[in-house]
Amino acid sequence: MNEIKTVREAARDVPVVSTSDVLVVGGGAAGLGAAVSAARNGASVTMLERYPHLGGMASGGMVLVLDDMTNGAEITVTGIMSEVIERIDRIGLAVYPPEDDRRLDEAMFRRWARWGCNDFHQPGKLQPIIYSVAFDPDGWKRVSLDLVKETGVNLRLHSWFSEPIVEDGRIRGVICETKMGRQAMLADVVIDATGDLDVAYRSGAEFTQGAYIVTTVFRLGGVDTDTAEAFEWEQPDVYRKLDRQARRIIGGAWERWWLKTPLPGIVWCNCPHMTGYDGLSVEHLTAAEFDGRERMVNLLEFARANMPGFEKSYLLDSGEQIGVRQTRLLQGDYVVTKEDIVSRRHFPDSVCRGRDYYTPYRSLLPRGIEQMVVAGRHYSATPEAQKMSREIPPCMAQGEAAGIAASLALNGNVPVREVDPAAIQKQMRAQGADPGDVPSANAASLDAAE
Repeated sequence: MNEIKTVREAARDVPVVSTSDVLVVGGGAAGLGAAVSAARNGASVTMLERYPHLGGMASGGMVLVLDDMTNGAEITVTGIMSEVIERIDRIGLAVYPPEDDRRLDEAMFRRWARWGCNDFHQPGKLQPIIYSVAFDPDGWKRVSLDLVKETGVNLRLHSWFSEPIVEDGRIRGVICETKMGRQAMLADVVIDATGDLDVAYRSGAEFTQGAYIVTTVFRLGGVDTDTAEAFEWEQPDVYRKLDRQARRIIGGAWERWWLKTPLPGIVWCNCPHMTGYDGLSVEHLTAAEFDGRERMVNLLEFARANMPGFEKSYLLDSGEQIGVRQTRLLQGDYVVTKEDIVSRRHFPDSVCRGRDYYTPYRSLLPRGIEQMVVAGRHYSATPEAQKMSREIPPCMAQGEAAGIAASLALNGNVPVREVDPAAIQKQMRAQGADPGDVPSANAASLDAAE
């Protein structure tokens, strides 16, 4: 039998299942920020999500520490991100250091480092404690659904984006795949919050492609964390030797391969870190699942046999969504560079912030496609810059700004590209968010207006 290279799909009519002012594709942190923000500003909003829950990497991917939202002197990511944290905290599923504990102090470091609340950007064995939040993934899911319900967002889960609907260089909506077959959703503005630039890419947007580590995150239960921490501090030489062995077995991890969570006895393992996998390839992603599973089981067996506190531990669960950090990156009206991030370069059209960097509105706008905004780790940046500016809180801030931009375009009857960044900044402030319109004292003095 001859090998078949391609098949031809039959033309078909696709039913329209929703028509709204704004369509958000992707229900991760950026998508949630965009949908809630747009709805609160008067837009009718539909949100499309492939998984049976919201949260993306914060829930299905189990990235269970929120960081990159303070420069030490001030909290730079607020707004809807702060609201989500407060809501998760109210149901007892968030932990973070009080303001008095946020300092460089050995006692504070011992208290908070295993929560992931140390500033790992500052080298050294002793790092200052900063504002970071350890949280439970189900808490994020619950809070996300509450926000969507309260704001009247038309949420469509179990719906996998397939292709955009583009006419004369303007996006009109998207088609998705569902158990009921293909369905179409139409909107005046589309926000691509897919993380891999799926909508903009298939619409013809310019992009570059990068690669970084991928991770099959997992959690262990039955850990005596008091015993494990006491061993680390009371027998440091023995601990370091075993820890090095554990890190070799897992094959790649941050400085601390396990961290505490709000649930007693359950620890989060943001590992293994695996290189050489393409986050867009079905074959690579499948191989990474096999690879990661083998490594986590080997680590569990080693920890049970050798590490105090882990004798009765067990594999509780692993992320239903593999941790892909970088794939396609938009090449938009402005491309953020590593130098922009490192120098803390301030932009007059900054609409949100990260740890101590600024995101211009232009970096959320694809070239050549009208009525589309992007928000999330696939925003317009070089691969080097994206590695330093891709964490969950700044992505949610991007989404909040994108939702405001969409509502301003609709309310003012202007194209999204022509929305005044000053108006976005003003509304971000009104919502309790920091758009980065006022630079920090240590920001680069040269504005990037070109």
